[in-house]
Amino acid sequence: MTSLALVVAQWQPTLRELTELQASRHIAPGVWSAKQILGHLIDSGVNNHVRFVWASREDGLALPGYDQTAWVEAGDYQQRPWADVLALWVAYQTQLAHVIDTLPPDSLDHTLSVGGSAPVTLRFIAQDYVQHQLHHLNQIPGRAQP
Repeated sequence: MTSLALVVAQWQPTLRELTELQASRHIAPGVWSAKQILGHLIDSGVNNHVRFVWASREDGLALPGYDQTAWVEAGDYQQRPWADVLALWVAYQTQLAHVIDTLPPDSLDHTLSVGGSAPVTLRFIAQDYVQHQLHHLNQIPGRAQP
């Protein structure tokens, strides 16, 4: 599994190269810009942070999902400076990397369900979170090009 700290370290140079215009660019109506994608990844971090902590302490939890579009709209990332969105993403993902890396090993087999889904392990949630980051980060270069 790729560590979240490694993902942040690998993607920072690429993301820092984007201009404000590139980060704000919409390739089509209703398709998120790079700013909104990174905002979504911040919001995902906030929601998963709760899952990591709660599931590390208790087995068999049922936690709510969240409306990602509503969160991105509420965060209004499109109107924020790219440097601010990027700095927040780096800082928060760095903290979450630490949280994930220090989860008690015996808690990784705890199960939880999210938004009514079938139960999965905390290990799966942590691994899936990193893959989710990569999935969306890989969308950014194509969205930022004219």
